[in-house]
Amino acid sequence: MPDRMPSDQPLHAMSIDVEDYFHVAALSGVIKPEQWPTLPSRVEQNTRKLLDLFERHQVKATFFVLGWVAEHYPELVREIDRAGHEIASHGYSHQLIYRQSPETFRQETRRSKALLEDLTGKAVHGYRAASYSITKDSLWALDILAEYGFRWDSSIFPVRHDNYGIPGSPRAPYTIRTENGALLQEFPLTTARVLGLPVPAAGGGYFRQFPYPLFRYLFNNASGNGHRPQMFYLHPWEVDPEQPRFNNASWFSRFRHYTNLDKCEQRLEQLLQDFRFSTVSESFRAYSPERQTLSTRQILGIA
Repeated sequence: MPDRMPSDQPLHAMSIDVEDYFHVAALSGVIKPEQWPTLPSRVEQNTRKLLDLFERHQVKATFFVLGWVAEHYPELVREIDRAGHEIASHGYSHQLIYRQSPETFRQETRRSKALLEDLTGKAVHGYRAASYSITKDSLWALDILAEYGFRWDSSIFPVRHDNYGIPGSPRAPYTIRTENGALLQEFPLTTARVLGLPVPAAGGGYFRQFPYPLFRYLFNNASGNGHRPQMFYLHPWEVDPEQPRFNNASWFSRFRHYTNLDKCEQRLEQLLQDFRFSTVSESFRAYSPERQTLSTRQILGIA
C-alpha cells in the first residue's frame, strides 16, 4: 500500500468526466450522436481501471457522469457510488451548451440529474459542462442549474481557448450570483501563472501533452507551492491506448485526442504519489480563504 501524503499538503480535487471515446468534441466532426449506439463501448472497462487505481491509492474522487452513459450502463454508476466516490452530473448528451437552446439545456439537465439520483438514491449537487462550455455566451445556464438544485459547478476555465474559457475569471474557488439571484459555488479549472500569463494545468490533454515534470511544476505553481487546493480532471478513455482510431479526423483533432494515451495511466499513478487528492466537495471544504462573490454581470465584464 503506498504511503499517504503528509496531512499538511493541500487537498486537491480529483475529478473524472465519465464519457466514452466517441463522445468527445475533438471527434465530433467524424462521429455523430446517432452513431454512438453502434460503436464498441469501452467506458466500463476504462472507468473500472480508474476505480482500481484509486482504491490502491486510497483516493476518493468525483465522477461527473454523462447522462447517456448512466442510461446505457446503470450498474457502472452504482459501482462508482458503492466504492464511496462522489457522483456529479456531466449533462446528458455532451453537446456544447452555447450551441443549445435554454429549453434543450433545461430538459437535458433535468433528465441527467434524475437518472443519477434514481440510480444512487442520493441527491446530486455538482455539475460540469461538456467541454467546459459555460462561457460568456452561456452564463444563462447557471440559473437553470440552480433551478434544479445544483449547489456547485466546475465548468469555467479561466483561459482563452477555441472551444471554451472565460479569460480573466477567478483562478480560486468563488461564489457566483446568477442573473436570478441564486448562489452557486464555482471551482474553476486549474491554471498556473508563468511570466504573468495563464497556462492550463488542470489535466486531460494538458496532462498527456506536457512532459510529466513540467505538468507537476505547473500544478504545484498553481497551488502556490502547496498552499491552495486545485482541480484535476481526466477521462476514462485517456487511459486506453487500445481504443478505436478515427484516422479520418483532422490532424489537430487526432493530436488532441490520441497523444500519449499509452503514458497516461503511469503518469496518473505518479500524480497520486506526488499530490494529495479527494472529492471536489472535500476539496471545497478544505479551501479556507473566504471566497469572493461575483455576479454574472461582473463575469461578463471580465470577459
